[in-house]
Amino acid sequence: MGTEYELVNKLTNKKYTISTAESCTGGLLSGAIVGVDGASEVFGCGFVTYSEKAKEQLVQVKHDTLIRCGAVSAETAGEMAVGCERTAKSDMGLSTTGIAGPGGGTAETPVGLVYIGCSLHNIVKTRRFFFQGDRNEVRSQAVEAALKFALDCLEEEVTAG
Repeated sequence: MGTEYELVNKLTNKKYTISTAESCTGGLLSGAIVGVDGASEVFGCGFVTYSEKAKEQLVQVKHDTLIRCGAVSAETAGEMAVGCERTAKSDMGLSTTGIAGPGGGTAETPVGLVYIGCSLHNIVKTRRFFFQGDRNEVRSQAVEAALKFALDCLEEEVTAG
């Protein structure tokens, strides 16, 4: 069973819903989730917020955060996760922001750098990843990492509660 199936199953069992805010994955994360039978019970909506303007308007990332920290940062990933959770009125918000390449990287934000945010009932966690490979490989790895991170957040809720 793939990670996306495990996530949909756990969300279904908990009667939780999930929404996504994606930048570098451009809808692949939402697509992985909705590709699972029964996803309609748990998936609220997905936002593809590729531009900074979309991040601000659709999932309430603060303009100041984008200026201070950049679009590819833990802070932005966290605000994206909270913003999509709140906007969609879901239990969990999951976000991706990064540089998939081949261009666009800098010394501070190299190609392959991805931040993933997870907000579960407004408790926000972020993780930093560095993936290798071409654009499609980076995006695929980011999706898999996001799905696993969501599972980790659900597991941490169980052990903490």
